Amino acid sequence: MKKWLLPMFMMVVLVLAACGNKEEKTDEGSKDKASADTITYQSEAGPVEVPANPKRVVVLSSFVGHLLQLDVNVVGIDSWAADNPNFKDDIKDAVVVENTDIEKIIELEPDLIIGLNGIENADKLGEIAPTVLFTYGKVDYLQQFIEIGKVVNKEKEATDWVKDFKERAAETGTKIKEKIGEDATVTVAEMFNKQMYVYGDNWGRGTEILYQEMGLKMPEKVKQDALKPGYFAISTEVLNEYAGDYVIFSTFKGEDSAIKNAPWFKDLEAVKNGHLFEVSGNEFYFNDPKTLDYQLDFFEKKFLQ
Repeated sequence: MKKWLLPMFMMVVLVLAACGNKEEKTDEGSKDKASADTITYQSEAGPVEVPANPKRVVVLSSFVGHLLQLDVNVVGIDSWAADNPNFKDDIKDAVVVENTDIEKIIELEPDLIIGLNGIENADKLGEIAPTVLFTYGKVDYLQQFIEIGKVVNKEKEATDWVKDFKERAAETGTKIKEKIGEDATVTVAEMFNKQMYVYGDNWGRGTEILYQEMGLKMPEKVKQDALKPGYFAISTEVLNEYAGDYVIFSTFKGEDSAIKNAPWFKDLEAVKNGHLFEVSGNEFYFNDPKTLDYQLDFFEKKFLQ
C-alpha cells in the first residue's frame, strides 16, 4: 500500500468505528426505553409483561373501583360496575363489555385487560392486550387492591391507602362498639331477584368492614351457615332467626317498596327497634376502595348518629 493511501484508509476505519459506536448506543438507548415502558407482573399464571403506565384498561370483573381509586383510565367495564352510582362520573365514557365481546374489546384498543380466572376466551383476550386474571378470594380483599396496584405500577399508592383505611375503620369500629355494646350482633342480608341471602365476612356488601376491620359480632346462625361459603340463601320467613341486633339490608332497583310492606319484614326485631339500615345493593355490592370508603362513611353515620 502506498504511503499516501494509509492516512485515508485510517480515516475510513475511524469513521466506520464511530458510526458503529453510535448505532450501538442508539440500540442500547432503545432497549432502556422499552424496559421503562413495561414492567413484569408475577400473576397466578406466571409473569406477564404489562405497560408501566397503562392508558386504556378493560376490566371484565368487579375490579373497576380498584382502577378508579388509582386514577387509571378504564375504557371497558362490566354491567355491574355500570350500574354502580358511585362510579357514574368516572365511567361515563366507558363501554360495557363481556369476555365474549372480542370484536368490541378490540375496537376499544386496550393496552391492558384485567379479569377473573376461568373466564371464556382468556387466550383470545391475551392476544389483544396483556391480560392479568385473578381468582376471587385467593388473597384477602385489601391485598387484592395491592396486587392490582402492582399490575398498574402503583403499589405504593395502593399500600398507603390500605394502611390509612385500616386505621380509619378500626377507629370507627371502636366508637361503634362503645355505643352499641361489645356483644351486639350485626347481620348483612340482601334481597336479590326475590331470593333472600345472608353473608359471611368476605363477600362485599360491607361485610369486610363490619366483621374483619371493626370486629363486630356475627349471629351464631349466620356464622354457622354463611361464614365458610361466604353467603347462604334463606326464605324470607326465617330471616328473623338469622337477624342480629342490627341488620344491614340491601335491595336492588324496584324491590324495596314491596319488601317494606311484607309481614316478615315488619316482624323483624331490628325493624321494630330502628336498627335496620337499608342500603342500595348497586352501591354496596363491591369491596373495592371507592366502595369501601362509601360503606365506612355509611356505617359511621348510621351507627353513630
